[in-house]
Amino acid sequence: MKLVTPDFGLVIWMTLTFLTVLFLLSKFAWKPILKMISEREKTIEDALLSAEKAKLEMARMTASNEALLREAQAERDAMLKLARETKDQIIHEARTRATVEGERLISIAREAINNEKLAAVTELKNQVAQLSLQVAEKLVKHELSSDEKQKALANTLISELKLN
Repeated sequence: MKLVTPDFGLVIWMTLTFLTVLFLLSKFAWKPILKMISEREKTIEDALLSAEKAKLEMARMTASNEALLREAQAERDAMLKLARETKDQIIHEARTRATVEGERLISIAREAINNEKLAAVTELKNQVAQLSLQVAEKLVKHELSSDEKQKALANTLISELKLN
């Protein structure tokens, strides 16, 4: 049992050593250790507060970003709508101008065709008149080549004049 029960002198020396170590620790180590622990606590609290602030800032920034995103989407939609309207207006104006220009060109073409047709008809009439004159001249020369034919023609014309 001697091993389990300590000696009185050993207990005193152990107590004395413990108290010396305790005094030395309290004199030299406790204050710096407690100071480091309080600084560590303060650092942890500051880190937690900073994390909370950062979390709140992130939430605010997220809300701000979402609002900016919605605003940008609305602006994009408005710009696309304006672009579509402008495109439709330009297409409509181009179609209108093309229709007007097409009708103008068709009108000019019709007028040119009519002018050409009238010119061709006039030319044809002139040619027919010239040919008729040539034929009549040849017929008259042939018919009036003798005196008897001339007298017969004169008598016929006189009888027609008296009848009318």
